[in-house]
Amino acid sequence: MDKKTEEFYDRLKGELEKSNSWPALYLFKFIVPTEAEKIEQVEKAFDCLGAVIKTTQSKTGKFTSVSVDVQMKNPQAIIDKYIELSTIEGIVSL
Repeated sequence: MDKKTEEFYDRLKGELEKSNSWPALYLFKFIVPTEAEKIEQVEKAFDCLGAVIKTTQSKTGKFTSVSVDVQMKNPQAIIDKYIELSTIEGIVSL
């Protein structure tokens, strides 16, 4: 992980620690190319966590928005999930 990315995650972790008491409900939002395999990878990352997942395809059909509402135990768990999903080619975390 490069220094800029590491600094971003450190800042996000600090903000999450201040803004919530944990565990807390967290909304992940991702944009992925509309390929069943990539959408499935995102969904599988939240298996067994009781997540509510919604997908919406873009007007052109090239991309799909994936929103995931899930109870997370602490800010580090959120950071770990973002890092885990960053390996999916073409994913954008919002």
